[in-house]
Amino acid sequence: MGCSSCSSGGGCAPAGCQSNGSCMTNGCNKLDVYDWLSDMDMPANYIAFNIVEIRFKGSRKDFYINKDNLYLEMGEPVAVETGAGGYDIGHVSLTGELVRLQMKKNKVQVEAVEKKIFRKATANDLEKYEAAKNLEWETMHRARKLALDLGLLMKISDVDFQGDRTKATFYYTADGRVDFRELIKRMAEAFRIRIEMRQIGMRQEASRLGGIGSCGRELCCSTWLTDFKTVSTSAARYQNLSLNTLKLAGQCGKLKCCLNYELDAYMDALKDVPSDIDRLETKRGIAYLQKTDIFKKMMWFSYKGDENWIALDAKQVKEIAAKNKEGEILDDIVDVQANTPLTEPTASFDYENVVGQDSLTRLDDKSRKRKKSKNRGRSKNKNAQGGVSEKTASNMTEKAGEGKSEKQQRNKQQAKPSRPNNTKENKGETPGTTPVVNADGVPIKQGAARKKNNKRRYKNRNGKDNQPKNGGEQG
Repeated sequence: MGCSSCSSGGGCAPAGCQSNGSCMTNGCNKLDVYDWLSDMDMPANYIAFNIVEIRFKGSRKDFYINKDNLYLEMGEPVAVETGAGGYDIGHVSLTGELVRLQMKKNKVQVEAVEKKIFRKATANDLEKYEAAKNLEWETMHRARKLALDLGLLMKISDVDFQGDRTKATFYYTADGRVDFRELIKRMAEAFRIRIEMRQIGMRQEASRLGGIGSCGRELCCSTWLTDFKTVSTSAARYQNLSLNTLKLAGQCGKLKCCLNYELDAYMDALKDVPSDIDRLETKRGIAYLQKTDIFKKMMWFSYKGDENWIALDAKQVKEIAAKNKEGEILDDIVDVQANTPLTEPTASFDYENVVGQDSLTRLDDKSRKRKKSKNRGRSKNKNAQGGVSEKTASNMTEKAGEGKSEKQQRNKQQAKPSRPNNTKENKGETPGTTPVVNADGVPIKQGAARKKNNKRRYKNRNGKDNQPKNGGEQG
């Protein structure tokens, strides 16, 4: 829950520990500062620093002189001086010696601070301030309609009223220079206040409006980020990220600021990885670079037309490239991979041994057993013409001794696995029995005869043999 000076609206008291903005637990937006000197005892002759940091709506902060030495706490509303007359309402964000450090960081001289703090905000000041803030939403939409009527290529994204309700600052974004003189005249007639137009960038617009990023958290620019550094596509290239603008762009339409967060770590790791080696010459052919793991310092190469990638260490790649420059060509980079260990073996631990809980893959069905068919004699794939299975058709052809050439029979014998008991003497028969033959005197395998008998019994059970064929009557 943010304070009324933030873009999130709401009351001034945070919803966290109710410390009125002195902590970072669900406080008043990104302008909160933790005073780590608040619990320290100061010397007896210590004179407090008389400059206070005040925050306003959005990311605006400024320094003011506490000429009356008022006792101010963080988050307290105060009435401050403005450069164009009148007063504005802000909230104290920093006091004491931390202000001196903040001014040193922002390179602001103590002599350059001229604006003063008038007083602590009274009840009347806060009522007028709340009434002005309630008009901002309606005023912004009316100003957008006026700009649209004039055909101006600009987008008014936010309006900030001054605390005394005598001036309003309109923030807009545009691709180029915009002549808004006629727009200011119409807005002054409609709103009866002083108008100030201020152009901002896309990043500043996203910072003022806020939102949720693709990571699921609130935008960095609307919570804590105040310095917008330049982000280039080279930052994504160094981190081996896909150059997809839809994924790399934030809500502002520019490249995400978080691309710079880990860039320094990647730059340090890239010092040990060669960046100018994309191919290696061998007698087998030219191996091209496919992928690089920066932190493991591994590089994957593959030959043209070969789908297998060969992993090499960065040191090995440098050695092979140095030999290629000297004119020495290796037979194959696979030999280098086999002779030199790539990574040191590390101990692997199970999930249950490390965490002390049950394994996450315990209930996974790794071996799925297929259900056995009840009727083994029946084939699953039937012929499309007569409804006869493929095995039955092959057996019928084998019985007739037709349609099988010597080459097909030889291929069939090679494809079948050899059985130790199927010798030439007892193949298809058992000792002491007479082999089964068909009408032409060709021996029939016992397994084929058994299948035929099973099929005949199955037809008799279902009464298929008693049915008339080709529409004829039973005799």
